[in-house]
Amino acid sequence: MSEAMPEVRRDAGPAPPLAVLFELSHRCPLQCPYCSNPLALERAQGELDTATWLRVLDEAEDLGILQVHFSGGEPTVRKDLEDLVAHAAQLGLYSNLITSGVLIDRDRLLHLAELGLDHLQLSIQDSDPENADRIGGYRGGHAKKLALAGWVREAGLPLTVNAPVHRQNLEHLEDTIELAVALGARRLEVAHVQYYGWGLKNRAALMPTRAQLERATEVVEAARKRLKGVLVFDYVVPDYYARRPKACMGGWARQFLNIAPGGKVLPCHAAESIPGLEFDNVKDRPLSEIWRSSQAFQRFRGTDWMPEPCRSCEQREIDWGGCRCQAFAITGNAAATDPACALSPDHGALVALAEAESHREAPAFTYRRIGGS
Repeated sequence: MSEAMPEVRRDAGPAPPLAVLFELSHRCPLQCPYCSNPLALERAQGELDTATWLRVLDEAEDLGILQVHFSGGEPTVRKDLEDLVAHAAQLGLYSNLITSGVLIDRDRLLHLAELGLDHLQLSIQDSDPENADRIGGYRGGHAKKLALAGWVREAGLPLTVNAPVHRQNLEHLEDTIELAVALGARRLEVAHVQYYGWGLKNRAALMPTRAQLERATEVVEAARKRLKGVLVFDYVVPDYYARRPKACMGGWARQFLNIAPGGKVLPCHAAESIPGLEFDNVKDRPLSEIWRSSQAFQRFRGTDWMPEPCRSCEQREIDWGGCRCQAFAITGNAAATDPACALSPDHGALVALAEAESHREAPAFTYRRIGGS
């Protein structure tokens, strides 16, 4: 699924995005303490109807998008998922289902494959069943995930395992890698959780120590060599211990866009955490117009918005300024230099915060409940 990064063309506007994320619903049976959805969740009655989602698929194809990722929350709560998958296939879009795996049965999975689903991403909270269910706040969830992986193999679909890691499951990382191999996954995403939205509420319970991070990196690198040709690794380190920021989402409004359940179009899944941005809605404007000219997309696109030291940094068109949501979460200013960068005046405070929280006893999780605060 790796593609060349499209360039922002100043004369003709931005190049088409590579992919769109359809967040079909914020409803989810899991209660993950690192949930990346916004603090204010969309209720079922506010979700886009089937006809609107189908129209937006048409607009995505017209815009030049190649991939559509169906996500949530949990996308399988939508009874019209089959209609969307089938329409994506008719349009020639590569479709990917990102799921917790606990609400879908064998017959539905096989039917989605018949309709043209191309790929499935399955989240795994841990290799240990008891701890996995504790982290996700869903009893019996781990067993359901393993069953789904078997049906994915039966359907002949490629499988990616998403493994969000943190201080409360990193000791099982080697077993998690072996589990991904046993499940027949072709790709494993080992992603240290990110700290904004609900994850920010649980940062002290999730933050690994530097020693845990270094050990995890050693484990991933050794497995990457050992399993070359068997399993592809995507490894996302926690920004709090980094010296250079990553190009979040490939750069703000450069490669991807998100459509929230109620139709808001976002440059990234956490963008609503930044106050002052106005997000257009697919109910009001065509997707192509939003991509090219919406206020939120223009705000941090390219390099003109950057302050120093970013503006004169030779990495500015590599990391594209890092993460705007993280800059706001830590400094209160979304336009500030990402504190993950060693050149940021806030970098030392970020590292000190990580060191302090990771060495304290982990507090209890504050679980994410769709019906609660």
